[in-house]
Amino acid sequence: MKRLTKPIKKRSGRDTSGRISVRHHGGAHKRRLREIDFKRDKLGVPAEVVSIEYDPNRTADIALLSYPDGEKRYILAPVGLKVGDHVLASEEAEIKIGNNLPLAKIPVGTQIHNLELTPGKGAQIARGAGTAATVLSKEPPFATVKIPSGETRMVPLACRATIGQVGNVEVKLQKLGKAGASRRRGIRPTVRGVVQHPGSHPHGGGEGRSGIGMPSPKSPWGKKTLGKKTRKVKKYSDKYIVKRRKK
Repeated sequence: MKRLTKPIKKRSGRDTSGRISVRHHGGAHKRRLREIDFKRDKLGVPAEVVSIEYDPNRTADIALLSYPDGEKRYILAPVGLKVGDHVLASEEAEIKIGNNLPLAKIPVGTQIHNLELTPGKGAQIARGAGTAATVLSKEPPFATVKIPSGETRMVPLACRATIGQVGNVEVKLQKLGKAGASRRRGIRPTVRGVVQHPGSHPHGGGEGRSGIGMPSPKSPWGKKTLGKKTRKVKKYSDKYIVKRRKK
C-alpha cells in the first residue's frame, strides 16, 4: 500500500556532523518505511484483515486492515490472524486475537503485545517477532505485567494492548547463509580489536599472535567493558519495576 509508506533517509551510523557515531552500520538495501498504527485509536469500528505482508524494517509480519469508511491501516500481525478475520479496538471488544483493549478490560493470565507504557502514547513493549507480555495481576490504578525481557513492572490500567503473541515466531531459526545477506540488512563487518593497529584499538599491536596485554578488556575508546552497567542509575521508571529482568 504505497500511500501508507514513506522514504527512509540512510544514516549509516553517522551523526549530524557526518562522523561515525555507531560502528558497523551502512550499505543497506533501499527500502520504504511502512507506517504502523501503534495507537489503534479508531475505536469501536471493526476492520477486516485484507492481507498479511512482509515488512523489511522489522522482524514481525504486518497486516493490512480495511475499515468500512475505506480507510486502511497497517498493524503488527499476531499469531493466528488470517485474511478475512475482523478485529476491533474498543473498550467492549471481546478477548480475541488482534483486538485492542485497555488493560483494565483484559483478564489476568492473557498474553498481549503492542503494550503502551503511557496512555495514548502508542505501543512500546512487545513489538518484535514472537514476543508477548503476560498480565499477572490488576490492582487499580496499575496492572502488573511480565514483559518479554523477564522484567515485571506496573503499567497504568488505562494503557492499551493487543491480544495475542506477535507472529513470525520462526524468524530466529533463519540462517542468513552468506555475508551478503548481512550486508543487505545494513550490517558491516566487525574486526576484532586484537588484530587492529595500536592506534585504532587499545588491544591492538604486538608481534604475531598476541593477547590483549591488559588485565581486563577495553572498548575502542579506552573504557573498561566487563561488568559495566550502561542503564541510568536513577531512571524515572524505576518506581514501576517490581522485579528486574533475569541476569
